Amino acid sequence: MKRLLFSLAAALICISAAARLSVKEPCSDGMVLQQQTSALVWGHCSPGAKISVKASWDNKTVKVTADSSGTWRARLQTPEASYTPWTIEVKGDGERMLLRDVLVGEVWLASGQSNMEMPMHGYSSSTVEGAADAIALSVKLVGKMRMFTVKVTESEEILDDVANGTGWKDPLPENTRWMSATAFFFARRLQEVLDVPVGIISFARGGARVESWLPKTVLEAYGDEDLSPETVAARQWGKPYMMYHGMQHPIQGYTAKGFIWYQGCSNVGLHDTFVQRMSDMVALWRSDWGDEDNAMPFYQVEITPYDYANEPGQGGQACLLRAAQLESTKVIPNSAIVITDDLVKPWEYDNIHPSMKEPVGCRLAALALNRDYGFPGIRIDYPQAQGARMQADGLVKVSMSGARNGFDRCHMIEGLEVVDAAGSVHKISDIIYDWNGNILVDVRTITDPREVRYCWGDFVPGNLHNIEANPVAPFCCPIEY
Repeated sequence: MKRLLFSLAAALICISAAARLSVKEPCSDGMVLQQQTSALVWGHCSPGAKISVKASWDNKTVKVTADSSGTWRARLQTPEASYTPWTIEVKGDGERMLLRDVLVGEVWLASGQSNMEMPMHGYSSSTVEGAADAIALSVKLVGKMRMFTVKVTESEEILDDVANGTGWKDPLPENTRWMSATAFFFARRLQEVLDVPVGIISFARGGARVESWLPKTVLEAYGDEDLSPETVAARQWGKPYMMYHGMQHPIQGYTAKGFIWYQGCSNVGLHDTFVQRMSDMVALWRSDWGDEDNAMPFYQVEITPYDYANEPGQGGQACLLRAAQLESTKVIPNSAIVITDDLVKPWEYDNIHPSMKEPVGCRLAALALNRDYGFPGIRIDYPQAQGARMQADGLVKVSMSGARNGFDRCHMIEGLEVVDAAGSVHKISDIIYDWNGNILVDVRTITDPREVRYCWGDFVPGNLHNIEANPVAPFCCPIEY
C-alpha cells in the first residue's frame, strides 16, 4: 500500500510539473517578433486553463484557453520595429511569467543543408572568407540582430517542442562564431539597410535532402522511398522525414516574414523529381505557417560548382540539378534564386563548402530588399539564356534576359563553351553583345556547332555578369539553324 501511495504521489507530482505554465521555444527571453502583424506567442499549461498575455508596447491583454493537450496560443498585434526592449507578461494556471528583452523587427527562417548550417568559424576543412573581421565587428550588432538555432535533431516521431535549441543569441563574438554564416550575412545586410532589429531562426542539417524536410506521410505517398526503420536508421546522411519531424515541426507557425534556403547538393542525381518535391515542400511549409496566400517569400541558393566525380551516381549531374533549382522558382509562387557559379575558388573543386558565404547572404538580402522592402534600385536580375540561333554572319546569337544594359566583360570569359556535332568541346573566351543584352558567339572556326553552354558541368565556374554584377545563370542551349 505504501508503495502504491508513493507511486500515486509521484504521478501527481509529474502531472503538476507537466502542467506548469511555460512558453514554447522559440518564444523566450530575447526573442524577435515580426513587426506590424499578428505575431504568435505560445506555450504549455494545464488543459483548458485560462491564459492572459500582455505586451508592454500597448498593455492590452489577450485572453486565450489552452487546448486539450495543454497548449495555449495567443496572437499579439505588434508595433512598428524599434530597438526598444519590450516585455511580455503571461499569467494563468496559477502562475505568472515575464518574457524580457523582446525586440520587434523583421524575422526570417533559414534552412537547408550544410552550406546553411556552416557556422561563421567554419568547418575543419573549410573556412568562411572574412569571418574573423565579421566576428570581431559583430559586437556593433548587439541589440540589433539575434539568431535562434535549432540544433540537429533527427526524430522518428513528430516533435511538438524544440528538443535542442540555443535560445536567442546576440552577436557577441563568442556567439557569432557559432551562427550560420549565410544567415548571419543575410541578416546583417538587412539590418544595415532597413535599420531595424532582425531575427533569424536557423534550422539546417548537413547532408539533408528535400525529402528530409518532408513528413513521412508525404514520402509514403510518393512510393519510391525505402522508409523501413532499419534502412532509415542505417543512413548517415540525407535521412528522409527526420528533420521535418525533429527540427521544422517544433517551430512551425512562429511568425516570420519569409524563408531563405540553401540546399541541393544531396539531391544531385535526383533532378527528375526535384522540381515537384521542392514545390510540394514549399507549399506544405507555407501551409504549416498558415500562409494560404503564398505571402511568405521563399528564396533559394543555387548549389555552387563542385566536383561530384567521387560521389556515387552524382558525377556529371550537378548542372541538371542547378537547372531544376532554377525551374522550381518558376513553378513555386513568390520565390526566387541567387546564382552562385562565380562564388568558388579554383582550388575549391573538391570542397563542397566554399568559403564565400558573405556574397551569398548579401545576394539573398538583395532579393528581399528589392522584392519585399521596396528597394527597386537594388538590382536582382540574373541573366538567363532563352535560346540560341545561328546567324548568316557565322555568329550564334544567345538570346538573354536580365542583361539589357550589357555585361561586365567581353574577353577572358570562363565557363563558356561550344559543342560540335562530334561532341568536341571548344572553350570560348571572347564574346560580343548587342544593344539588347544578347550574347553573340563567333563559331566560324568550329565545324558544325550544335550547342552553346555556360557553367554546364559539376565544377565549371564562371565569371560573366551583367553590369549590376549579377552572374549569368548556367545554361545549355541547342543551336537552331
